[in-house]
This record gives sequence, C-alpha cells and structure tokens, in this order.
Amino acid sequence: MFNDKVILVTGGTGSFGKAFIRRVLKDYTPKKLIIFSRDELKQFELQEEIPHHESVRYFLGDIRDKERLNRAFCGVDIIVHTAAMKQVEASEYNPFEAIKTNIIGSENIISEAITNKVKDVMVLSTDKAVSPVNLYGATKLCAEKLFLAANNYVNTDTPTKFSVVRYGNVVGSRGSVIPFFLKKKKSGVLPITDPRMTRFWITLPQAVDFVFESIKDMSGGEIFIPKLPSMNIMDLAKAIGPDCKHDIIGIRPGEKIHELMIMRDEARDVIEQEKRYIIQPRSNFRTFKKHEGSSVEDGFEYSSDQDVELLNATDLNNMLETI
Repeated sequence: MFNDKVILVTGGTGSFGKAFIRRVLKDYTPKKLIIFSRDELKQFELQEEIPHHESVRYFLGDIRDKERLNRAFCGVDIIVHTAAMKQVEASEYNPFEAIKTNIIGSENIISEAITNKVKDVMVLSTDKAVSPVNLYGATKLCAEKLFLAANNYVNTDTPTKFSVVRYGNVVGSRGSVIPFFLKKKKSGVLPITDPRMTRFWITLPQAVDFVFESIKDMSGGEIFIPKLPSMNIMDLAKAIGPDCKHDIIGIRPGEKIHELMIMRDEARDVIEQEKRYIIQPRSNFRTFKKHEGSSVEDGFEYSSDQDVELLNATDLNNMLETI
C-alpha cells in the first residue's frame, strides 16, 4: 500500500513523525515522502539524523496556512496528520492558539485534502479527547468530529477517506511523565500529582505499527483504538526511582485521575477484535464498510483504572528500552 506512493506527514519532526518516517524508509519504497512542519531547526536536525534519501522532501509550513497546505498536498496519496498543540498546560494558558492549530488547522487539512483528491488521511488523536476536562482534550475531540464528518463531504467518484487513531501516553515522548521522572530521580525526590492516578501506555514502535495497520484497514469514518496496558502513578514512580522519596503536589489544572479511551455512550458503535477496538461510523449520507468483530456490552467503557493488563516494573523497564 505504501510502495510507489506519495506520503505526507504533518508534524513530521515530532517524536511520532520521525519514527514513522524511519519505518517508511526502512520497509517501503515510497515515490515521495514529504515531511511537513514549521520548525526549520528541527528539520535541519532531522536531515542530519536521517541519511540522504532521494524520495524525502522537507516542506516548511504551518497547518494554519491553508494556501501552503494546498501546495504541499498536490499529488499526495496518503496523509498522516500528527501536528498539534499537545501540552495540556500550554493549551490551558494559550487557548486561542490551541484552537487555531488543533481545530482550524484540522479544517484546513480536510479542505485541502479534498481539493487535491488525497486518497487516505489518518489523524492521530488521544485518550484526552474522551469526555475532555481540559482544552487540549476538547480541541482534539473537535478535531476527531471534523475528520469523521469530512467523509460526508467528499466526491463519491474519487472519495478522500478520513479515519482516526486514538491511543494513550507514549513512553518517552517529550513532555510525558517518564522523562520527567528520569530527570527528577537524580534529586532523590519524585513529584506525584495524585497517588490514585492511572494512565494507558504505548511504546513508539507500537504506535507506529498500529497506525500502519489502521491505514491499511481504513475505509473512512472509523476510530481505531489499540488494547493497551495501564499503570498506576505510584507503581511507575517506584519502578523508575525505587529509592526516591515522593512529594505529593496535587493535580494540575486540566488533569484527570483516570483516562478513558472509550466512553459508555460510544459502546453501541464499538466492535472488539483481538488487539484493538473499532468505533464504527454512523452516517445518513454515506455507506461505510463494516469491520468484522464482536460487539461489546451495552455500557462498556475502556478506562485506565479498569484495564485488565497492568504494567509492573519489569514490563515498564522493557518498554523503556524502546526509547
């Protein structure tokens, strides 16, 4: 599916973008691989990290800039959209900027993907989009809704397919608690927001694999959700700094005790497969493909405090080796 195709990654210099790009170059022979991002320094650094490849192109641009997206999307077959404001606290303090990037930027991508007849658009979302309590989660929920609804606006002769991948915290990603704990353990004290807190965890290679498989299976309108382990914050702290003391600092603005990947009101549209859940689309305007799988029980929810697979210290150390 990815051979001899033109693939574009928004936010291509971020943690996921770089891992995805490396995988494409390792396993496939794309016609062109476009790295679209707004930070020239990160693009320069990525060019130093990745050996020269004749298919790779570096496009400077912002997803807020519709005209630049139109030029970048010309001739593109597959878009993987990872660009976003992702920091909860930064979004709380700079709400207008989060809206411009995560919502208006999403609208721009949809419009220009349809205009340029891009075949497949896969969007990365987050568990924070489910029953959001912070602005970041709310903007990602809006983005999910925009991309799913976009399937109703495309030309039926050459339809652009839009789907969503939703997953939890990436081990070792910038801004996550694990690099923070690894840095803080040198001081002998780990700050803990709330001892009850739990989170879903996925490694970067697992996230990339899941996105590849979801793109191969997408027909438009689905939300793909991997089955992931979760871990309590205290177990995480003990695994990273077993000899460290703990300083309870309280929950920060916009944080939850537990995260949801599927809420109860979504259960009626969810099917379960061996390694993932799929929220099937419902639409009055377009007929979507139905995936095989078993329906979940009415009232089902997928929460980090109810997850049957809990990480222990050994599991976490194995995941840390992927960083």
